[in-house]
Parts: sequence; structure tokens; C-alpha cells
Amino acid sequence: MDKAQLIADIKAMSVLELNELVKALEEEFGVSAAATAVAVAGPVAAAEAEEEKTEFDVVLKDVGSEKIKVIKVVREQTGLGLKEAKEVVDNAPKTIKEGISKEDAEKMVAAFKEVGATCEIK
Repeated sequence: MDKAQLIADIKAMSVLELNELVKALEEEFGVSAAATAVAVAGPVAAAEAEEEKTEFDVVLKDVGSEKIKVIKVVREQTGLGLKEAKEVVDNAPKTIKEGISKEDAEKMVAAFKEVGATCEIK
């Protein structure tokens, strides 16, 4: 067992995944790890909060009344074909782009706002 790898895996977990792990360990060993979960989740949550977010996702929330214009903007912003862009618009709310800079995300949201669609940056 490689302890360093185990620690690295735990550090990479989200708080939700960490919570599920703690519950599984409690069930397996018949113990309560409430204090341990707080001690482990606290530093992990703090580390996540300290990191400045550099990559953002743009999510199409609402198409509005100009569906055809929104499809055109989806095609322009993503390079998708007509059929794929229509599927994205038909299945809103849908993530349009992932892992882009804040500046690019804001430009994309502005483009959708011009045609009456509602987008969100996550």
C-alpha cells in the first residue's frame, strides 16, 4: 500500500466524495468518524476555496424567443454543425463550453444575451 498515493487520492476528492468515503468506512468498520470527517474535509474545503478559479464553464440556461438566432450563436461559438447546435439548444440547460478563461466566457455570455438567450458562467 502506497500511503503517499492514498493521501493524494483523498486530496483530489470532492467534499461529496469524501463524505461518501467516510460513510462507507463507518459502515465497514462499525465506527463513527464524525470528528475525522470534519478534520479531513475542513482543510480540503479550505484549499479548494483558496485556489483562484481560472477555468470557467458556460451553460445555456434559457433559449428565449429567438431559437434560430441562438442556434447560430452556438455554431459560431463552438464550431458545431447545424444538427449538433440544434440539439444543444433543444436540450437547454446545457453546457456550451468548458474550461475557458473568464474573459472568453464573458464574451460568449454577451453574444448569447444579444440574441435573447440566458447563459451562466460556472
